[in-house]
This record gives sequence, structure tokens and C-alpha cells, in this order.
Amino acid sequence: KMPEQNVVSWNALIAGLAHTGRSTAALQKFQQMQLEGVEPDEITFISILNACTSHEVLSLGKLIHAVTIYRELETDVVVSAAMLSMYSRCGSMKDSLRIFEKLPEKDVVSWNA
Repeated sequence: KMPEQNVVSWNALIAGLAHTGRSTAALQKFQQMQLEGVEPDEITFISILNACTSHEVLSLGKLIHAVTIYRELETDVVVSAAMLSMYSRCGSMKDSLRIFEKLPEKDVVSWNA
């Protein structure tokens, strides 16, 4: 066990789990991180949105989207791109298009998402 678990170490763990297709484990670690008092940052939200890859977890993706709005991260280009991808992968193209249309500036990151 690491002597000090901070947002960087949690982000590495969550991103690794999401990247290897272990979405449920990534989501559990996201919850554990917060229960242990570590505040998620932009990178955390990008990683956890990438873990939401199917229609079964769309409701959780929407909940995470709501948290990004509360934390005023919705207009962050990379966070928005992760939301666009999450909604697209979950089959919710209407929500994906709504996010895209709300972007104040559309750049190569948002167009590719």
C-alpha cells in the first residue's frame, strides 16, 4: 500500500482500470477515492467518463456529468470531449450532440470526440 494516496495516484489507478476495460473496478475506485476524502480533479473525471462505455452505465455517466456541471468543468475542452465520447459509446447521440452544441469553442479535440 502507498504511504500517501493523493489525487495523482488515484487518477493513475482509475485510468489504468478504465483503459484495460475494467470499468466496474474503475467506478468502485472512484467511489472509494471520494469516501477516503480525496477530491477528484479534471483528470479523474476524464478517466471515469472513459470507464462509462456501455448503455448499462449511462445513468452513472449522467450522474458524473451532473457533478462536472456542479464543479464548473463542463466547458473544459478535454472534460467535454470525454463526455461526448461517453454519451456516444453509450448510444446516447442526442446527449452527445447537446454537449457539442453547448461548447463555446469547437476545436479538433471536440470534433474528434
